[in-house]
Amino acid sequence: MGEDAESPKINHTFLRDYVTEADVISTVEFNQTGDLLATGDKGGRVVIFQRETEEAGEVGDSGEYNVYSTFQSHEPDFDYLKSLEIEEKINKIRWLPQQNAAHFLLSTNDKTVKLWKVSERDKRPEGYNLKDEEGRIKDVSTITSLRVPVLKPTDLMVEVRPRRVFANGHTYHINSISVNSDGETYLSADDLRINMWHLDITDRSFNIVDIKPANMEDLTEVITAAEFHPHHCHLFVYSSSKGTLRLCDMRASALCDRHTKLFEEPEDPGSRSFFSEIISSVSDVKFSHSGRYLLTRDYLTAKVWDLNMDKGPVETYQVHEYLRSKLCSLYENDCIFDKFECVWNSSDSVIMTGAYNSFFRMFDRETGRGVTLEAWRENSKPRAVLRTRRVYTGGKRRRGDVGVDSLDFTKKILHMAWHPEENIIAIAATNNLYIFQDRVNPDAQTQ
Repeated sequence: MGEDAESPKINHTFLRDYVTEADVISTVEFNQTGDLLATGDKGGRVVIFQRETEEAGEVGDSGEYNVYSTFQSHEPDFDYLKSLEIEEKINKIRWLPQQNAAHFLLSTNDKTVKLWKVSERDKRPEGYNLKDEEGRIKDVSTITSLRVPVLKPTDLMVEVRPRRVFANGHTYHINSISVNSDGETYLSADDLRINMWHLDITDRSFNIVDIKPANMEDLTEVITAAEFHPHHCHLFVYSSSKGTLRLCDMRASALCDRHTKLFEEPEDPGSRSFFSEIISSVSDVKFSHSGRYLLTRDYLTAKVWDLNMDKGPVETYQVHEYLRSKLCSLYENDCIFDKFECVWNSSDSVIMTGAYNSFFRMFDRETGRGVTLEAWRENSKPRAVLRTRRVYTGGKRRRGDVGVDSLDFTKKILHMAWHPEENIIAIAATNNLYIFQDRVNPDAQTQ
């Protein structure tokens, strides 16, 4: 995917004219089929988008996503023991594998994970014996005959109901949740601990990682992200603020304080600076769909690791190396602490991650080449072709290049998702959601 590669086209864009803090999107997640897309925001709301079915004759033109349901997942809370406010912001959403007509998803804020059931109803029962049409209980003495209730068609309703609330499992802020491949358990991770829960049990969890030192003054690193292996239910990985990855096997011991493998990149002593530890902190980790590789993101780079090679990453991609000279000012405005996410495409051949100035980057793993695209409302007309962008760092300047000093650091692409089967991506840009897709040539499909 070089700079001259064909750009994806905009499938649908959901824009809001004004920005409030509560409207800022904080997580994006496709379900396992890609037909549903959920977003969470800082106001504690979850919005679910559904993909419209393709019309007959529209070969190669995928359906668009429209709002399916909106509900309030979390409310502001208060921890009276610590005198701390608990934000309603949705940190993560994860879909459970679909078992029946209903859909289930997990959502979490800093302290509480909730399980939601999303279902449809297009029929309503009529003809009760003990209730009248308005739902009031009848006097049994007035019932002289029995009727068989029937289901009558009605307008389609989408119902979202809370099924489980998993509370009181974390002392520190939850940064990750991950559903296990067994379909029965999930993990939740905070700064110092990782817990495993059973989806049917809310009053207890099993602590599987605890890195809290006896004396908090000895604390040197925190957990930044965690995820289960996509195929092996006993394996999971977690990343740290020191830039390391630890692969753990729950078959070895119940408490996985001793990792099975440690992945880290040796640091060059000559390049060490005040910012080295900050920019090496891993903000996100994702298993590839095959389960063979790990994708991580730190402040300046995205890296691919092979589970069979723990000496260092097998691939390193410079996301915005041109910011290395700006680290001092980025530290002063706190941008250096931004946590960018990273994702794989369905075939694990392309990776994607975010940057500043509404830019996001894709890298082709086979060629190593990258492309920079922009999620910006001025070019967000449906079916519009996205132009590739370039940050000018020296040499011959092209028309349309953006200088490093002209980058807008308030426009950051932190959250994104890739359709599990197709080249459709969802990009969260502040309070706007962009959905892009590669257009398929209908003539090519028939050849």
